[in-house]
Amino acid sequence: MRLALFAAVLLASVAVAQVPAAAPDDGAWVMPGRNHAGTRFSPLAQVTAANAGQLKLAFSMPTGIHKGHEAATIVAEDTMFIVTPYPNAVIALDLTKPGASVKWRFEAKPDPGSQGVACCDVVNRGAAYDKGRVFFNTLDNQAIALDAKTGRELWRAKLGEIKKGESMTMAPLVVKDKVLVGNSGGEFGVRGWLKALDAATGKVAWTAYSTGPDKDVLIGPNFKPFYPQDQGTDLGVKTWPADAWKIGGGTVWAWITYDAALDLVFYGTANPGPWNPAQRPGDNKWTSALIARRPATGEAIWAYQKSPHDLHDFDGVNEAVVVELDWQGRNRKVLLHPDRNGYMYVMDPATGQVLAAQPFVHITTSTAVDLRTGKLNYNPDKDPRPGEVTRDICPASPGAKDWQPTAWSPRTKLLYIPHQNLCQDAVPGQASYIAGTPYVGMDIKMYPGPGGHRGLFTAWDPVAGKAAWQVREHFPVWSGALATAGDVVFYGTMDGWFKALDAKTGQKLWEYKTESGIIGQPVSYRGPDGKQYIAVLAGVGGWAGAIVSGDMDPRDGTGASGFAYAMRDLREATKKGGRLYVFSLEGPAK
Repeated sequence: MRLALFAAVLLASVAVAQVPAAAPDDGAWVMPGRNHAGTRFSPLAQVTAANAGQLKLAFSMPTGIHKGHEAATIVAEDTMFIVTPYPNAVIALDLTKPGASVKWRFEAKPDPGSQGVACCDVVNRGAAYDKGRVFFNTLDNQAIALDAKTGRELWRAKLGEIKKGESMTMAPLVVKDKVLVGNSGGEFGVRGWLKALDAATGKVAWTAYSTGPDKDVLIGPNFKPFYPQDQGTDLGVKTWPADAWKIGGGTVWAWITYDAALDLVFYGTANPGPWNPAQRPGDNKWTSALIARRPATGEAIWAYQKSPHDLHDFDGVNEAVVVELDWQGRNRKVLLHPDRNGYMYVMDPATGQVLAAQPFVHITTSTAVDLRTGKLNYNPDKDPRPGEVTRDICPASPGAKDWQPTAWSPRTKLLYIPHQNLCQDAVPGQASYIAGTPYVGMDIKMYPGPGGHRGLFTAWDPVAGKAAWQVREHFPVWSGALATAGDVVFYGTMDGWFKALDAKTGQKLWEYKTESGIIGQPVSYRGPDGKQYIAVLAGVGGWAGAIVSGDMDPRDGTGASGFAYAMRDLREATKKGGRLYVFSLEGPAK
């Protein structure tokens, strides 16, 4: 059967390999990843490595919110759409007007109590545009659709309960008239799910849980995981202590991608709960996993658990970018997935087979990914043990890379990774579950990894399995990345520098100092005037910047689950903020 399956999926892979994943060059940016493949690549090329040094501020405006701004701006119909952190206002800017005046503003008015169950600041990662509608989520578990021209509310759907610790921070993805959304709250004993809503009405079409019996996970006869350890019935129950799967995490709070030729959506699930692994013996499926589903029904096709029985809060939610590579002598479609456990996975999107897995940071928690079995070989010396301090755990709990999304250039064939270089000491403790309260059971102290720098921006060559070039940063690089057809890449730093680098060499071409640290996702679009613009939101915060946005005492090393200790000098480098910056070669419109 295995050989038959191999043959079938190989044919499928070859058949679809020639189908491009990129969106058309219409100058818009309609979803955070720009296209369903999640490449964050702009085909615009007016800004080049030769002239990027001439970029000037075209316009800027405050959002009125001084919390972590992790969103991408969305551009469609000559309008820019911004979703703010809580209270999740949506601001529409008319790009046909000089300075981009406000066209309309929508106040979502979420429940203020949702701020109390946000694990890592009250961030929002953006909206999605489709067929004249803008879709976004609110911190209190609502998905909302607006008329893009007027801001009129079309529908809203309440999908979770803050009393259970649930929240929503991710950006939706629209696929085949379904709006895909997931929940947050792994640190509160939430049971993770992905839901598909009818784009016209907001009604729930299907719900796929990350834990529990197969019928809840939407696992059926077409579920064909590649590796034996992921095969079997009701593994979402059997790999947990009794009933622990009901409060076991596996939330879906980051990125979803889609491949039309395979008709599969791909997404990762978060950490199991609680963090203390001694309280949940077993593999804890399907947490810290990648899952492929049919968008129409939610039916699971394959799953691969990257960090079974996760020991270090290595959420598996990072993006799975769909690209084409010259792989071992032939053109092949693959998934690129930089995981929090420190490995860059190259995978077959049709089957979930791991083709390669190379470390892209310093790793002490494991020794390798076995390509024959797909298993992560843990280093037992770094296992957290109750009552003991385990030191030099690398990467730390935010992982080699957290939520901050990468960008792929089909021109350079490099994946640009904004990430961190952190290690930690950890002591597990007993966690008790009370609905709506933290359910963690781990004391952590983070600090810089080898070299003393806390951030990296890496251009990764997935064929060579190594970095083509790398830039060190003082703080974790918590912003997203943008790659363009002008062979320029952009990212921001937590101390407020927005930078442009040569995509081929990493040479710095330009930088601009913003009023607050940057953790947003840069985008590029063609304005109504035909010119290329680069946009980014500044406003420090998120897990890494909570010491500033949350006014934390730097003397408290336990703040932000131990992240505050590693970031105690950030308050001296930047301040709270919330502002949009848009750049062009010409500067302000005349």
